[in-house]
Amino acid sequence: MSAIIQANQLSRWYGIVMGLNNVSFEIETLRRIGYCPEGEAVPKDLRPLDWLKGLALLSGIAGGAVKARCEAILERVRLPREHWPKRMGQYSKGMKQRVKLAQGLLHEPELLVLDEPMNGLDPMGRQEMAGLLKQLAASGVSILISSHILAELEALCKNILILNWGRILASGSQKEIRSDLKNWSEELSILCDAPEKLARRLFDEGVLLGFDLDAESGFLNIRVKDARTFYSQWTGLLLESGVNVQAIRSQSRSLKNIFDKVTT
Repeated sequence: MSAIIQANQLSRWYGIVMGLNNVSFEIETLRRIGYCPEGEAVPKDLRPLDWLKGLALLSGIAGGAVKARCEAILERVRLPREHWPKRMGQYSKGMKQRVKLAQGLLHEPELLVLDEPMNGLDPMGRQEMAGLLKQLAASGVSILISSHILAELEALCKNILILNWGRILASGSQKEIRSDLKNWSEELSILCDAPEKLARRLFDEGVLLGFDLDAESGFLNIRVKDARTFYSQWTGLLLESGVNVQAIRSQSRSLKNIFDKVTT
């Protein structure tokens, strides 16, 4: 990127008097950033095309290209055409979310900042939104998402930044964060025909920190001492035990688990 702020003809001080001489500032960064807030920041009495046209002109888009650009961006966020003539006060929360995203993309930003972008969307809408964000990322747009819905972030984001009261507690990929955490242990849930027998075999081999059996679900929950050693021996130990396994779930590799360990 070039300079964030360009200042020309700056003022000068003469004692307590400030002299101004055609001061002008150009904040280049704002032209490169799109923002979609969490709140319903849309004018209720306007139709989406009218609102976007005004924003497009303020963004410096040439007048002749405004209508086509606005229509294209509404199509891109998949707001059905039959709703375009309606005033935005009549829109559902999910429809407003699509229009907010459209205004954030209108000037083709290099960085898109999204605050809770999935709010108000039904399951199909969430899937469409996720697909659109992936397309944008693949096209070279950098996307910063703030959300408390960790499962959605886990499916969308390659890199994660965990903040607590303004402090960065961890950053990087999930794998990198896990490797940086002290006392990190793999946690697996295993559904099998003889959970006590499997737990005894693994414990006797010394690869577990602990285990418990969920009587209601039938899952054996194990806490692994050293992940690399465990996975190198796991197949052999399972065959030796003679236990039949129906399902294995990783409880420690989810983003929620990482967040809980980092913030507690």
